Amino acid sequence: MPHTDPSTLMIHGVPEQIMPGALHPQWVEAARAKGFELVARVRNRYNLALRCKTCGELVRKAVYVLMTSDRPLCAHCLENAWAKTAEAAGLRLLRRDPGTTQYAFYLAPCGHEIRRQFEFVRRIARGEVKHRCEICHAAREAAEAAARDWELMSADPEGDRGYRLYRHSSCGTEARIARANMQTGRFTCPGCGESWATAPSHLYAMRFEIAPGKSVVKLGYSRDPRSRLDHQLPRDKDLPRQLLCSVPVRSGTRALRLERKLHKQLKAAHPGAVVPTAAYAGALKVKSEIYRPEFEQPILRALRRVAREEVRAAKGTATDPRPRRPPHHPPRRKRQR
Repeated sequence: MPHTDPSTLMIHGVPEQIMPGALHPQWVEAARAKGFELVARVRNRYNLALRCKTCGELVRKAVYVLMTSDRPLCAHCLENAWAKTAEAAGLRLLRRDPGTTQYAFYLAPCGHEIRRQFEFVRRIARGEVKHRCEICHAAREAAEAAARDWELMSADPEGDRGYRLYRHSSCGTEARIARANMQTGRFTCPGCGESWATAPSHLYAMRFEIAPGKSVVKLGYSRDPRSRLDHQLPRDKDLPRQLLCSVPVRSGTRALRLERKLHKQLKAAHPGAVVPTAAYAGALKVKSEIYRPEFEQPILRALRRVAREEVRAAKGTATDPRPRRPPHHPPRRKRQR
C-alpha cells in the first residue's frame, strides 16, 4: 500500500513523524559533503531524514552522527552490498538477524536457510572458505554411518568436535567414534568386535591420471574401495580417477594376505612394472603398490582369477554341511621294558 500520510516519511519501512524546526545551514552542508541531501527533521529534535545520493533512499540519522562521522552509513547501500557479496558467495540474502548486527539469514543453494556472519560470507565470496549447510551436513553424516551399519545418535557427549556418538545396528552397542574413522571404516565395534580384520573387504584396481596423458594403476585392498578412491588416495579431489575392479573378500585379514600374494607374483613376473614413488608423490597419498598403465590388464586378470576362487570357496563352504572333526591320533602304546 503506497504511503499517503504527508505528516510522516517512510524510512526503511517505518513511518517517521516529521517534526517542525529549522534545517540549519551547517546540517545542509554536512549532509551534502557526506553524500546525502537533508530532507526534514523526524521523530524528535535530535534526528534527521537524509536522502542518499548513491541509491536515492531515505535514511534516519542523529544530528550528532551527521556532524561527527566522516561518512555516515546508508543502510540501503549496506544491504545492497551484503546482497551482492552473498550472490558472489553462492547465497541469497534473506534478512538481518534482529538479535545481532554481525549476522544475517541466507538461502543456501540446497534450499535450506542458514545463519552466517557477514565477515564469513565475505570470506566465502573471496574463495577462502566454503559454506556448509548444517541440515545437509547432518544428513551426510547419517548416510555415512548407515552405509556401515551404524546409526548416528548425537554429537560427541564429551564435546570433541571430531567425534560422534553412534549405535551399531547389528548389536545395539553405542560408541564414540571419530567421524574420519566412520568414513573410512577403520574402527572396531567394542560390543561385537567387528573390525576391518573380521568384516568383509575388497581387493581393488584403480586408475589415476596423475598428469595429462599419464596414468598409473593402484592395486590394493580396502573395506570401502569407493572411500579409498574418493577420499584417502588422491591429493586433489578433482584428480581424474576410476575404480576398474572390486573383488569381494570374506575378511580383511584374507584380503591383506591375498593382496601381498598378488604383489609378489606381479613383481616377480614383471620386474619393471612398479612406478617410482617420486613420479606420483604429488598426486597420490601412497608410497608404493603403484604400477605402470601397460600392466593394467595383467592386474585385472589376476583379480578376476581371485574372484573365481573366492566364489568357489564360498560355494564350497555353503554346500558342505558336514561338521569338521579334529584329526584322529591313535593312543600311544606303552613301551615294554
